Amino acid sequence: MNSEDATELVERFLRLMEARDLETAESLMAPGVKITFPGSRHYSSQREVVAAASGRYQWIKKRFLKIEAFQQDDTVIVYVIGTLYGENLQRIPFDGIRFVDRFLVRNGRIEQQDVWNDLAESGVLSREA
Repeated sequence: MNSEDATELVERFLRLMEARDLETAESLMAPGVKITFPGSRHYSSQREVVAAASGRYQWIKKRFLKIEAFQQDDTVIVYVIGTLYGENLQRIPFDGIRFVDRFLVRNGRIEQQDVWNDLAESGVLSREA
């Protein structure tokens, strides 16, 4: 898989996750996928990610500012940089929260996803009216 195809795969995956089409999103991931979120929270499926997030916010989406990809042997590394927006559990909107997602793509599947963001540091998750 080349860098362009891997970038398209990652973008499709992220949009499927926003739409909560978990079955299709997970079909783009390799068996044994490794998923790491801030706070060293580790998951092995997107269903686990969504279940963990249910106690953090109502909904969340991503604005892509930049996507960078490069080939390293038989793996493509894709970085997605942007901002998050959504609603916290109190239904208070938030916007402009920085994020970086790093994906390892091999053989047409996502093998690893590493997520970094400023949600906790921003205080938006606990903000009330």
